[in-house]
Amino acid sequence: MSVVSAIRTRDAAELPGKRDEAWRWTDLRGLIRQVPAPSDELDVSALHAGPFDALADEVLVVANGRGAAHIGVEPGESKVVALRIVSRGDGAHAARISVDVEVAGRLTILESYEGDAGGYLSQTGLMLSLGKDAAVERIVLASDGAEGVTVSQAEVDLAPGARFAQSVLTSGARRQRLETVVRHPGGHADLRLDGVYLLADKRHADLTTAVTHQAVDGTTQQLTKGVVRDQARAVFQGKIVVAEGADRTDARMGHHALILSDRAEVDAKPELEIYADDVSCAHGNTVGALDDDALFYARQRGIPEDEARALLTEAFIGEVVDRIGHEAAREIARAWIGERLRG
Repeated sequence: MSVVSAIRTRDAAELPGKRDEAWRWTDLRGLIRQVPAPSDELDVSALHAGPFDALADEVLVVANGRGAAHIGVEPGESKVVALRIVSRGDGAHAARISVDVEVAGRLTILESYEGDAGGYLSQTGLMLSLGKDAAVERIVLASDGAEGVTVSQAEVDLAPGARFAQSVLTSGARRQRLETVVRHPGGHADLRLDGVYLLADKRHADLTTAVTHQAVDGTTQQLTKGVVRDQARAVFQGKIVVAEGADRTDARMGHHALILSDRAEVDAKPELEIYADDVSCAHGNTVGALDDDALFYARQRGIPEDEARALLTEAFIGEVVDRIGHEAAREIARAWIGERLRG
């Protein structure tokens, strides 16, 4: 089953659904009975500026599946690229983007998903290849429309000594899946995969990751935190596989969520599969509510209840935001979070 194939053939039976184990909480086949017609072409010049445009050396726009399809970084080169994935209207579209960072190259990808009120179906495939000692930081702001259906699927290939850091922040959509699959070569390559979801109304977000450690001396750190309220639903699926012979792997995963209403839902499935002996691996998962004592103390200091809840929630999320390396993008992320918590 494939979203790309479904869009190409307009056959809804090709969509993944709840009978597919990896998609059982993000059922597209049960939601979409008829795949929409292809999306209209957009006039990119008429679009407003994206959230990261002012920070980038280069701005690439993929609008309704059309636009630039490759980002390249030469050996030793440093580059900051704003990548805008724009969806408008009620159509269906897919895009494929390749990213190649050569030996010792440095790349910051400031990626945004920008949807309108339309009932679009969008799929974006990203293929990222990092050469030896290359470094990439990928920062994603996903602001899809409430009626949109978005699937983003990133595949990351690391070389020994490479560093890849990712921070995904999302407010969800009608259905949204942000997926990252990493082939980790060991060899002192370093991986960080972080996420934040802030969901309200009936929005849905699915953060799915899969990391395979293939050889010795690799590290992975993963931290995802989220907040759901109203009738929103969050899905976290994180899987780390340590293959036979991948000794001295250090892999740690954490997922923590706050549920702020009785009708909200969080489905979490953290997994470790370990086939090597000399490893240091752990995972943790918690789902709960705001601390009543902390809320009481804030109210005692004269802070209105809504503001106190926002402050406590922002502090809870802040640990993930603090790990963003690009300072200016980190501040944009803080402002994005604050706006949604107080909205």
